[in-house]
This record gives sequence, structure tokens and C-alpha cells, in this order.
Amino acid sequence: MQTRLQEMKESALGQISQVTESAQLQDLRVKYLGKKGELTELLRGMGSLSPEERPVVGQLVNEVREALDAAFSAKQTALEEAVLNAKLASQTIDVTLPGRPVPTGTMHPLSRIIEEIEDIFIGLGFEIAEGPEVEMDHFNFEMLNLPKDHPARDMQDSFYMTDEILLRTHTSPVQARTMLKKEGKTPVKIICPGKVYRRDDDDATHSHQFTQIEGLVVAKGIGMSDLKGTLLTFAKQMFGPTQQVRLRPSFFPFTEPSAEVDLQCFNCGGEGCRVCKQTGWIEILGSGMVHPRVLEMAGYDPEEVSGFAFGMGVERIAMLKYGVEDIRHFYTNDVRFLRQFNRG
Repeated sequence: MQTRLQEMKESALGQISQVTESAQLQDLRVKYLGKKGELTELLRGMGSLSPEERPVVGQLVNEVREALDAAFSAKQTALEEAVLNAKLASQTIDVTLPGRPVPTGTMHPLSRIIEEIEDIFIGLGFEIAEGPEVEMDHFNFEMLNLPKDHPARDMQDSFYMTDEILLRTHTSPVQARTMLKKEGKTPVKIICPGKVYRRDDDDATHSHQFTQIEGLVVAKGIGMSDLKGTLLTFAKQMFGPTQQVRLRPSFFPFTEPSAEVDLQCFNCGGEGCRVCKQTGWIEILGSGMVHPRVLEMAGYDPEEVSGFAFGMGVERIAMLKYGVEDIRHFYTNDVRFLRQFNRG
């Protein structure tokens, strides 16, 4: 039996050394060490041995089993390493190659303009005020000297939920709400950014939804010079230190006197060109001194305090600053357009 055990060991080790796949190795393990394997068959014949031979054969059986277990384990490890090395060789990465850049998003141009405008006015001592986009007719029109059936309402036709509830047509209701909260106290110095809605036909320069920033200052001794100085400072910081502004008489129900504010054309420097329609100026916003009636309705005495207000369309500022010719580009989410504003 000892001879048979030795022969089986040598045969098994020889076959193990020739194996090239894990499946073949497992078959050999079952052949020699399984429940019906050759080593098990030899153990069954130990009953025919003499008492003196059994310990010797039993020790040899254990030695053979340990040798085969070690051989199988070593071969399994070698096969796994071979598979890994082959995989690594087929998937070699050149670590000296430069990395592939990961595209990142960027702030929307309108959000960027809003942030720039807010930074400018915060630097001038203004606070940011916000209010609801779904507004009451009372705050959207009546508190701004636009009573029901006032003809000026036609210029700001909106989307109505009921006769008294609508989507706001400007951020001016935030001004009215803020003054009421102040309960006649001064100073009031706010800007009001947000979305507004009007029933306009969408085209290259108009949209039924757009973004607006309005400003309001109420205190003692406020005059038109304060308004012009504030807007001139804004224009210089937004469009460059050489920029100039021009105020033209206009009409708004909630300001008196009222003025349209023009920028000197930055394309021709005031000489006259296609951009400014040969006038040398480009309109950017409306403004004026707060109407005494608006102050009274908000709880202020127009004999004691005065104020100015202004309102600008963010899209208008962005179109001028970035040279965008169609307002709809801001809303279509075309990445080819938006990618131009990626500072990274």
C-alpha cells in the first residue's frame, strides 16, 4: 500500500504541474481527494493491514494528503495570478498621459447679471427685498397709483387667476410691501430682484416672462440728483468707468417726475451707429421720484420725506453687456450658447 500511495502522489503532482485552467485543477482535486477519490479508496483498504502497518500507512496517508493540498493551493494561486497578469497586460494604462478634463457647468448669464447688480447696489448700502410672484391686484396696481380701470394698466396686461389675484407685472409690489412694513420709518433703501409676467408676444426683444430688478430709496431730502448719481455709479461699475447716463422725461403712474435712463452707446462711444440707431444712446431703464400719492398710501408724509425709484430688465442689461441679439437665447437652454459664459 505504501508503494501505491507513493505512486499516486507522484502521478497527482505531475498532473497538477501540467494544469492550465482552474476547472481542470478542480477536476483533479475531486479525482484524488474527493469522497470517491483515489486516496479515499486506498484508505478503505487499511482494514486488511496488520496492526503494525496501520500507523505507518496512516501517517503516510496524511503526508500525501498534505502534500497534495499544498500543491493544489499553490497551483490555484499561480493560475489566478496568471489570469490577473494577462488582464493587466491587456488593459495597460499609460499614466504619463494628461488627464481628460471633466466638463463642468457654469452660472446662467442671467443669474450672473443679477449677482453683479446685487453686488453693486449692496456696495451702495442697499438691501435685497423679495416678495411673492403671485400677487394681489391691490399691491400690484392700486398701491402704485394705478386704480382699477386706469388706462396705464393696459401696458402691463398680466395673467389673472381671479379678478384680484394675478402674476405680478413688476417687482414694484415688493416696494409697497416693504414701505408698509416700515410703518413710516426711514430710510428705505432696497432693490427687488425677481421674475415678472406680462402678456407680451414673444419675439427677439420681448418675453411673457422676464426678470426685473427695481430699486427704491425713501428718506428726507432725496432729490433727482441722488437718483442720477446712483444710476451713474451703477452704469460705471456695470459697463465701464467711462460710461455716461442721460435722463429723458417720461411718464410712469407711480413716479413724478419720471425719466427714461439712457447709456452712452459703448459700441460707438456716442458717435452714432447701428446699435444705438444713430442716436449715440441706448435706453436701459425707467426711473423717477416716488409719486406723493404712493408715499401717502404706504404711510409716509410726502411733505416730510421723498424718494426715488427705478426699474431695469435683467435680460436687457445682459443683452447689452454680452452682445446678445435675441432674448429667447436665455430661455432655450442651448448649451452651445450657455457654454460661452463659462469662466473656467
